[in-house]
Amino acid sequence: MNCPPLLDRAAQLTWRSLVVAGGVALSVLALAHLRILVLPVIIALLVSSVLVPPVRRLQRSGVPRALATWMLLLGSLGALIGVVVLAAPSVAEEFADLGPTVSAGVEQVKSWLVDGPLELSDEQINRYSDQVFEQLRSSGSRIASGVLAGAILAGEVVAGLLLTLVLVFFFVKDGEKICAFALDQIRPRNQDLAKALGRRVWEAIGGYVKGTALVALADATIIGVGLLLIGVPLVLPLTLLVFFGAFFPLVGAVLAGTVAVLVALVSGGPGDALLTLGVVVVVQQVEGDVLAPLVLGRAVRLHPLVILMALTGGAVIGGLIGAFLAVPIAAVAVAVGSELKAREIIGPASPPAAPPPPEVTVDGGPQAEPGTRHRADLERPPQPVPAARGWRKLFGRRVGP
Repeated sequence: MNCPPLLDRAAQLTWRSLVVAGGVALSVLALAHLRILVLPVIIALLVSSVLVPPVRRLQRSGVPRALATWMLLLGSLGALIGVVVLAAPSVAEEFADLGPTVSAGVEQVKSWLVDGPLELSDEQINRYSDQVFEQLRSSGSRIASGVLAGAILAGEVVAGLLLTLVLVFFFVKDGEKICAFALDQIRPRNQDLAKALGRRVWEAIGGYVKGTALVALADATIIGVGLLLIGVPLVLPLTLLVFFGAFFPLVGAVLAGTVAVLVALVSGGPGDALLTLGVVVVVQQVEGDVLAPLVLGRAVRLHPLVILMALTGGAVIGGLIGAFLAVPIAAVAVAVGSELKAREIIGPASPPAAPPPPEVTVDGGPQAEPGTRHRADLERPPQPVPAARGWRKLFGRRVGP
């Protein structure tokens, strides 16, 4: 019995899709079991993409690479510890006041829904709010379990941090040697492809980290200044929330903006809440239309649907850390796919080139097509046309008597 071509093609496509999906699922499960090793490697790559350029500049200035790596790494750690020590008390105090303020804002919104033009009943509000809080509570428990799943013991957390620091040091100091050693293990005919893929991956990682940090800093600064001008309290924790929310595209901006609007509603009423909402919306539009394309450029080009799917998958697999790492991993996958497609390794095959026309020669070569001229005829200089003598030369016969 002959199978129809369409059904046969669909069966082949289904089989290949199942094989690919199975391979991806096995890879994800393996990475999930090895997250105590995989997460430090990914985080170290993200941090190294920021530290490598200044280390290279110091090296060009005459500083040995090892010394430059130590200087930059210790300086960054010292600055981070100093900021945490100096700002932690005030930030923790303001964050403690943020929760009750947000709860009060939620209660005001509920009262407006009951007494406002919508005229909803208390039962409807309580039912919907209970559903929302239940979803948030379950999501929070999943995130917390995802965060703590790989760190049941405190020793695992310390080991992960130490491993990340060690990996960052060696990635920055000996990154070129590590890449050269990895290339030596690849067949020579595939080394060019490996170099191109490595370059695209590194560009995607560096572009994402630096671009997202700059965009987050710009968003947090502009929104923080706007909140100060409006007179909203708790500006510092709200600004930090906006900054760190930028590393969770789409979702982080919505959550940070919602918290800022609720705080403004409690402190200054509906007018301040509307002004805060306007500032947040304008900043997000400027980010999406100007800042992100300008800063991120071609390094990170992801559709919003891809970002949402990556965030959801990352949160399910790795909790909060998985959601944080999902977008750069997706950017790396897109960069690798673009390079493979540019080299025609994946994607539709290009149509075969048309065969060249046969070379036309005078002797011993292929015959010319009918209606064409020989090369000798094409290369022969034009001959002058003799002057016509009489009507016979012009018309070939006598005209007249």
